[in-house]
Amino acid sequence: MDEQAWRMLFAGAWVTAWTSGLAIAMGVVIGLGLALLRMARVPLLDPLLAAWISFARATPLVTLVLFIFLASPKMGLSLNREVAAVLALTINTSAFNAEVWRSAFRGFSREQLEAALACGMTRLQAFHRIMLPQMAVTSMPGLINEMTFLVKGSPAIAVIGMVDLTRVTNRIAAVTYEPLPPILAAAVLYMALIALMVKLQALAQRNAHRLAM
Repeated sequence: MDEQAWRMLFAGAWVTAWTSGLAIAMGVVIGLGLALLRMARVPLLDPLLAAWISFARATPLVTLVLFIFLASPKMGLSLNREVAAVLALTINTSAFNAEVWRSAFRGFSREQLEAALACGMTRLQAFHRIMLPQMAVTSMPGLINEMTFLVKGSPAIAVIGMVDLTRVTNRIAAVTYEPLPPILAAAVLYMALIALMVKLQALAQRNAHRLAM
């Protein structure tokens, strides 16, 4: 492959990285919020949240991307491709993250919470200082696993015209008639993105362990 092909590949990798990165950052926070609301068991709201999470998890990502991009104008929203892509990825990953966080909530020792409340902490203080650091540690493998699935599923955004890494690979192959080199190069770039996430996981786990101690 020539220099131009490599520039196209790196440009496509950047699109994959920033769209996935934004969705991951928002999805982790939104997923935590959804888990908190579900654990609160608010009447009427809880079944709606459960249905929403089930819908978001069951809908294929490519279908969700198309639906948001095509349906938004009919609802009076003017979303460009970038916003629609990030929104679809965020909805998808936040639903899975919510279940990861909720599992961590269920596994948390109630005795620790009761002890913190008995020591005079408010529920918010107990959550921030005791529960959240420990739940972050236990949730980290599941969250990172979901993040890697999101990166590998991100080529779905190409269906609305986003030129991500996979779409660039197809364009190069169509011009050069040699599909294998760009596919191998894309595989290496995807592996680099996943390796970076695993490295960040290790750093985050170390920090979370220090906070939990």
